[in-house]
Amino acid sequence: MPVSVARFNLIDPEGTPAQLADRYAAALEMARFADGAGMTMIQTEEHHGTDNNWLPSPFTFAAGVFGATRNIAVTISAILGPLHDPLRIAEEIAVLDLMSKGRLMTVAGIGYRPEEYEMFGVEWGRRGKLQDHLLETLLKAWTGEPFEYEGRTVRVTPRPYTDPHPMLVVGGSSKPAARRAARLGLPFFPSAHLPELETYYNEKLAEYGTEGWMLMPGEETPLLHISEDPDRTWAEYGHHFLHEAQMYKSWQSSDIKSAVSSGASTVEELREEGVYRILTPEECVTAADTSLGNLVLHPLCGGMPIDEGWRSLHLFTERVLPNCKL
Repeated sequence: MPVSVARFNLIDPEGTPAQLADRYAAALEMARFADGAGMTMIQTEEHHGTDNNWLPSPFTFAAGVFGATRNIAVTISAILGPLHDPLRIAEEIAVLDLMSKGRLMTVAGIGYRPEEYEMFGVEWGRRGKLQDHLLETLLKAWTGEPFEYEGRTVRVTPRPYTDPHPMLVVGGSSKPAARRAARLGLPFFPSAHLPELETYYNEKLAEYGTEGWMLMPGEETPLLHISEDPDRTWAEYGHHFLHEAQMYKSWQSSDIKSAVSSGASTVEELREEGVYRILTPEECVTAADTSLGNLVLHPLCGGMPIDEGWRSLHLFTERVLPNCKL
Protein backbone atom coordinates (compact mmCIF):
# COMPACT_ATOMS: atom_id res chain seq x y z
CA MET A 1 0.00 0.00 0.00
CA PRO A 2 1.39 3.49 -0.80
CA VAL A 3 2.23 5.89 2.00
CA SER A 4 -1.06 7.66 2.71
CA VAL A 5 -1.07 10.98 4.51
CA ALA A 6 -3.87 13.13 5.91
CA ARG A 7 -2.73 16.72 6.24
CA PHE A 8 -4.24 19.12 8.77
CA ASN A 9 -3.30 22.77 9.28
CA LEU A 10 -6.77 23.74 10.57
CA ILE A 11 -7.14 26.89 8.46
CA ASP A 12 -10.51 28.63 8.61
CA PRO A 13 -10.38 32.26 7.45
CA GLU A 14 -13.89 33.04 8.71
CA GLY A 15 -13.84 30.74 11.73
CA THR A 16 -15.34 31.88 15.02
CA PRO A 17 -14.00 30.26 18.19
CA ALA A 18 -17.00 27.92 18.19
CA GLN A 19 -16.45 27.00 14.55
CA LEU A 20 -12.75 26.43 15.13
CA ALA A 21 -13.57 24.17 18.07
CA ASP A 22 -15.77 22.10 15.77
CA ARG A 23 -13.00 21.99 13.15
CA TYR A 24 -10.41 20.80 15.67
CA ALA A 25 -12.79 18.14 16.98
CA ALA A 26 -13.49 16.99 13.42
CA ALA A 27 -9.77 16.77 12.65
CA LEU A 28 -9.18 14.53 15.66
CA GLU A 29 -12.14 12.33 14.70
CA MET A 30 -10.80 12.16 11.14
CA ALA A 31 -7.43 11.11 12.52
CA ARG A 32 -9.14 8.36 14.51
CA PHE A 33 -11.00 7.22 11.38
CA ALA A 34 -7.83 7.34 9.24
CA ASP A 35 -6.04 5.23 11.83
CA GLY A 36 -8.78 2.61 11.77
CA ALA A 37 -8.75 2.59 7.96
CA GLY A 38 -5.04 1.84 7.86
CA MET A 39 -3.70 5.19 6.67
CA THR A 40 -0.02 5.75 7.30
CA MET A 41 0.42 9.23 8.67
CA ILE A 42 -1.11 12.46 9.94
CA GLN A 43 0.85 15.54 8.90
CA THR A 44 0.64 18.90 10.59
CA GLU A 45 2.71 22.09 10.75
CA GLU A 46 3.37 25.38 12.51
CA HIS A 47 2.69 29.02 11.62
CA HIS A 48 1.94 32.01 13.83
CA GLY A 49 -0.16 35.16 13.73
CA THR A 50 -1.92 34.44 10.44
CA ASP A 51 -5.20 35.97 9.32
CA ASN A 52 -6.72 32.57 8.63
CA ASN A 53 -6.09 30.80 11.95
CA TRP A 54 -3.29 28.50 10.72
CA LEU A 55 -2.38 25.99 13.43
CA PRO A 56 0.32 27.52 15.70
CA SER A 57 0.72 24.62 18.16
CA PRO A 58 1.49 21.35 16.36
CA PHE A 59 2.74 19.48 19.45
CA THR A 60 -0.56 20.07 21.22
CA PHE A 61 -2.44 18.85 18.16
CA ALA A 62 -0.14 15.81 17.93
CA ALA A 63 -0.94 14.95 21.54
CA GLY A 64 -4.64 15.02 20.72
CA VAL A 65 -4.08 12.74 17.73
CA PHE A 66 -2.09 10.27 19.82
CA GLY A 67 -4.86 10.19 22.39
CA ALA A 68 -7.37 9.35 19.66
CA THR A 69 -5.33 6.75 17.75
CA ARG A 70 -3.27 3.60 18.27
CA ASN A 71 -1.11 3.03 15.19
CA ILE A 72 -0.91 6.00 12.84
CA ALA A 73 2.24 8.15 12.83
CA VAL A 74 2.30 11.93 13.17
CA THR A 75 4.77 14.05 11.25
CA ILE A 76 5.20 17.71 12.16
CA SER A 77 6.53 19.25 8.98
CA ALA A 78 7.82 21.51 10.13
CA ILE A 79 8.43 23.18 13.45
CA LEU A 80 10.09 26.58 13.32
CA GLY A 81 13.12 25.54 15.34
CA PRO A 82 14.61 28.91 16.32
CA LEU A 83 11.32 30.01 17.89
CA HIS A 84 11.41 27.21 20.48
CA ASP A 85 13.19 26.97 23.80
CA PRO A 86 15.52 23.96 23.31
CA LEU A 87 15.12 22.44 26.77
CA ARG A 88 11.38 22.86 26.82
CA ILE A 89 10.94 21.35 23.36
CA ALA A 90 13.19 18.45 24.32
CA GLU A 91 10.76 17.67 27.13
CA GLU A 92 7.69 18.09 24.92
CA ILE A 93 8.99 15.73 22.26
CA ALA A 94 10.17 13.18 24.83
CA VAL A 95 6.72 13.04 26.41
CA LEU A 96 5.00 12.76 23.03
CA ASP A 97 7.41 9.98 22.07
CA LEU A 98 6.50 8.11 25.25
CA MET A 99 2.76 8.70 24.80
CA SER A 100 2.85 7.40 21.24
CA LYS A 101 5.54 4.73 21.64
CA GLY A 102 7.63 6.26 18.93
CA ARG A 103 5.00 7.43 16.44
CA LEU A 104 6.20 11.06 16.23
CA MET A 105 8.51 12.46 13.55
CA THR A 106 9.61 16.06 13.95
CA VAL A 107 10.97 17.97 10.98
CA ALA A 108 12.90 21.03 12.14
CA GLY A 109 13.06 23.98 9.75
CA ILE A 110 13.83 27.65 10.17
CA GLY A 111 10.86 29.08 8.27
CA TYR A 112 10.68 31.99 5.85
CA ARG A 113 8.49 34.62 7.56
CA PRO A 114 10.33 37.40 9.43
CA GLU A 115 6.98 38.36 10.98
CA GLU A 116 6.98 35.19 13.04
CA TYR A 117 10.43 35.98 14.42
CA GLU A 118 9.33 39.52 15.26
CA MET A 119 6.27 38.15 17.06
CA PHE A 120 8.48 36.13 19.41
CA GLY A 121 11.29 38.65 19.69
CA VAL A 122 13.79 36.36 17.97
CA GLU A 123 16.48 37.91 15.77
CA TRP A 124 15.97 36.86 12.14
CA GLY A 125 19.66 37.12 11.33
CA ARG A 126 20.56 34.55 14.01
CA ARG A 127 18.17 31.86 12.84
CA GLY A 128 20.91 29.56 11.52
CA LYS A 129 22.91 29.64 14.75
CA LEU A 130 19.75 29.21 16.81
CA GLN A 131 18.78 26.18 14.75
CA ASP A 132 22.21 24.63 15.33
CA HIS A 133 21.84 25.29 19.04
CA LEU A 134 18.39 23.69 19.13
CA LEU A 135 19.38 20.52 17.30
CA GLU A 136 22.60 20.03 19.27
CA THR A 137 20.71 20.53 22.53
CA LEU A 138 17.98 18.04 21.63
CA LEU A 139 20.50 15.32 20.87
CA LYS A 140 22.28 15.89 24.19
CA ALA A 141 19.06 16.23 26.19
CA TRP A 142 17.56 12.95 25.05
CA THR A 143 20.45 10.94 26.47
CA GLY A 144 18.99 11.60 29.92
CA GLU A 145 22.48 12.52 31.17
CA PRO A 146 23.57 15.87 32.63
CA PHE A 147 25.23 18.25 30.17
CA GLU A 148 26.51 21.80 30.02
CA TYR A 149 23.97 24.28 28.72
CA GLU A 150 24.60 28.04 28.53
CA GLY A 151 27.01 27.97 31.47
CA ARG A 152 25.07 25.63 33.74
CA THR A 153 24.58 21.90 34.15
CA VAL A 154 21.14 20.64 33.19
CA ARG A 155 19.39 17.31 32.76
CA VAL A 156 16.22 16.54 30.82
CA THR A 157 13.96 13.74 32.00
CA PRO A 158 12.20 11.48 31.25
CA ARG A 159 14.17 9.81 28.52
CA PRO A 160 12.20 9.24 25.32
CA TYR A 161 10.76 5.88 24.31
CA THR A 162 12.74 5.70 21.04
CA ASP A 163 16.37 4.65 21.19
CA PRO A 164 18.68 6.46 20.65
CA HIS A 165 16.25 9.38 20.30
CA PRO A 166 12.90 10.37 18.74
CA MET A 167 12.82 10.73 14.97
CA LEU A 168 14.32 14.15 14.25
CA VAL A 169 14.73 15.34 10.67
CA VAL A 170 16.28 18.54 9.32
CA GLY A 171 14.10 20.30 6.75
CA GLY A 172 14.92 22.97 4.22
CA SER A 173 15.74 23.79 0.63
CA SER A 174 19.26 25.18 1.02
CA LYS A 175 22.83 23.96 1.25
CA PRO A 176 23.19 25.23 4.85
CA ALA A 177 20.22 23.03 5.86
CA ALA A 178 21.72 19.99 4.09
CA ARG A 179 25.12 20.69 5.66
CA ARG A 180 23.56 21.03 9.12
CA ALA A 181 21.83 17.66 8.77
CA ALA A 182 25.01 15.95 7.56
CA ARG A 183 27.17 17.42 10.32
CA LEU A 184 24.82 16.10 12.99
CA GLY A 185 24.17 12.77 11.28
CA LEU A 186 20.46 13.51 10.96
CA PRO A 187 18.09 12.67 8.09
CA PHE A 188 17.43 15.48 5.62
CA PHE A 189 14.01 16.37 4.18
CA PRO A 190 14.14 18.91 1.34
CA SER A 191 10.97 20.93 0.87
CA ALA A 192 10.84 20.00 -2.84
CA HIS A 193 12.33 17.48 -5.27
CA LEU A 194 15.91 18.76 -5.31
CA PRO A 195 18.36 16.07 -6.48
CA GLU A 196 21.26 18.51 -6.40
CA LEU A 197 20.79 18.88 -2.64
CA GLU A 198 20.84 15.11 -2.24
CA THR A 199 24.25 15.05 -3.95
CA TYR A 200 25.51 17.83 -1.70
CA TYR A 201 24.14 16.16 1.43
CA ASN A 202 25.86 12.87 0.57
CA GLU A 203 29.11 14.70 -0.07
CA LYS A 204 28.89 16.33 3.34
CA LEU A 205 28.10 13.03 5.06
CA ALA A 206 31.35 11.66 3.64
CA GLU A 207 33.23 14.79 4.65
CA TYR A 208 31.97 14.71 8.26
CA GLY A 209 32.15 10.91 8.54
CA THR A 210 28.51 10.71 9.62
CA GLU A 211 25.58 8.59 8.52
CA GLY A 212 22.20 9.80 7.36
CA TRP A 213 19.48 9.40 4.77
CA MET A 214 17.13 11.47 2.63
CA LEU A 215 13.38 11.91 2.62
CA MET A 216 13.16 13.24 -0.92
CA PRO A 217 9.73 14.45 -2.09
CA GLY A 218 8.62 13.03 -5.40
CA GLU A 219 8.66 15.10 -8.57
CA GLU A 220 4.90 15.28 -8.14
CA THR A 221 3.48 15.67 -4.63
CA PRO A 222 0.04 17.20 -5.14
CA LEU A 223 -2.44 17.84 -2.36
CA LEU A 224 -5.48 15.68 -3.00
CA HIS A 225 -9.21 15.87 -2.51
CA ILE A 226 -11.45 13.00 -3.61
CA SER A 227 -14.84 13.59 -5.19
CA GLU A 228 -17.27 11.67 -7.38
CA ASP A 229 -17.82 14.89 -9.34
CA PRO A 230 -14.62 16.99 -9.53
CA ASP A 231 -16.27 19.65 -11.73
CA ARG A 232 -18.91 20.27 -9.06
CA THR A 233 -16.34 20.26 -6.27
CA TRP A 234 -14.05 22.74 -8.04
CA ALA A 235 -17.04 25.00 -8.70
CA GLU A 236 -18.33 24.87 -5.12
CA TYR A 237 -15.15 24.60 -3.10
CA GLY A 238 -12.25 25.65 -5.32
CA HIS A 239 -11.95 28.97 -3.50
CA HIS A 240 -10.81 27.11 -0.38
CA PHE A 241 -7.86 25.61 -2.23
CA LEU A 242 -7.06 28.96 -3.86
CA HIS A 243 -7.11 30.76 -0.52
CA GLU A 244 -4.52 28.42 0.97
CA ALA A 245 -2.38 28.41 -2.18
CA GLN A 246 -2.27 32.19 -2.40
CA MET A 247 -1.51 32.75 1.27
CA TYR A 248 1.27 30.17 1.23
CA LYS A 249 2.77 31.69 -1.91
CA SER A 250 2.62 35.21 -0.46
CA TRP A 251 4.99 34.17 2.33
CA GLN A 252 7.72 32.85 0.06
CA SER A 253 10.58 34.71 -1.55
CA SER A 254 12.00 33.73 -4.94
CA ASP A 255 14.74 31.58 -3.40
CA ILE A 256 12.31 29.38 -1.43
CA LYS A 257 11.48 26.07 -3.10
CA SER A 258 8.43 24.05 -2.10
CA ALA A 259 6.67 21.04 -3.57
CA VAL A 260 3.29 22.71 -2.99
CA SER A 261 4.05 26.24 -4.13
CA SER A 262 1.48 27.62 -6.56
CA GLY A 263 1.49 30.58 -8.90
CA ALA A 264 -2.24 30.51 -9.60
CA SER A 265 -4.41 33.63 -9.31
CA THR A 266 -7.75 32.01 -10.15
CA VAL A 267 -9.46 28.72 -9.39
CA GLU A 268 -9.21 27.78 -13.06
CA GLU A 269 -5.44 28.37 -13.08
CA LEU A 270 -5.08 26.38 -9.86
CA ARG A 271 -6.95 23.44 -11.36
CA GLU A 272 -4.82 23.52 -14.50
CA GLU A 273 -1.59 23.80 -12.52
CA GLY A 274 -2.03 20.52 -10.64
CA VAL A 275 -0.52 21.39 -7.27
CA TYR A 276 -3.98 20.87 -5.76
CA ARG A 277 -5.97 18.08 -7.41
CA ILE A 278 -9.57 16.97 -7.06
CA LEU A 279 -9.79 13.43 -8.40
CA THR A 280 -12.41 10.73 -8.61
CA PRO A 281 -11.52 7.58 -6.68
CA GLU A 282 -10.72 5.82 -9.94
CA GLU A 283 -8.47 8.66 -11.13
CA CYS A 284 -6.65 8.63 -7.81
CA VAL A 285 -6.02 4.87 -7.99
CA THR A 286 -4.62 5.24 -11.51
CA ALA A 287 -2.40 8.15 -10.45
CA ALA A 288 -1.20 6.25 -7.40
CA ASP A 289 -0.24 3.28 -9.53
CA THR A 290 1.44 5.25 -12.31
CA SER A 291 2.73 8.70 -11.43
CA LEU A 292 2.37 9.56 -7.76
CA GLY A 293 4.40 8.35 -4.81
CA ASN A 294 2.90 9.34 -1.51
CA LEU A 295 -0.81 10.15 -1.45
CA VAL A 296 -1.41 13.35 0.54
CA LEU A 297 -5.07 13.93 1.30
CA HIS A 298 -6.03 17.43 2.48
CA PRO A 299 -9.62 16.98 3.67
CA LEU A 300 -10.11 20.33 5.45
CA CYS A 301 -8.08 22.48 3.06
CA GLY A 302 -8.47 26.24 3.35
CA GLY A 303 -11.56 26.15 5.55
CA MET A 304 -13.29 23.36 3.62
CA PRO A 305 -16.71 22.54 5.11
CA ILE A 306 -16.37 19.63 7.51
CA ASP A 307 -19.02 17.53 5.75
CA GLU A 308 -17.16 17.84 2.44
CA GLY A 309 -13.93 16.88 4.16
CA TRP A 310 -15.58 13.73 5.48
CA ARG A 311 -16.87 12.84 2.01
CA SER A 312 -13.34 13.06 0.63
CA LEU A 313 -11.89 10.97 3.46
CA HIS A 314 -14.52 8.24 3.10
CA LEU A 315 -13.99 8.00 -0.65
CA PHE A 316 -10.23 7.84 -0.14
CA THR A 317 -10.28 5.09 2.47
CA GLU A 318 -13.12 3.05 0.96
CA ARG A 319 -12.43 3.29 -2.79
CA VAL A 320 -8.81 4.39 -3.24
CA LEU A 321 -6.62 2.64 -0.67
CA PRO A 322 -8.12 -0.85 -1.10
CA ASN A 323 -7.51 -0.68 -4.85
CA CYS A 324 -3.94 0.62 -4.92
CA LYS A 325 -1.16 -1.78 -5.84
CA LEU A 326 0.96 -3.09 -2.98
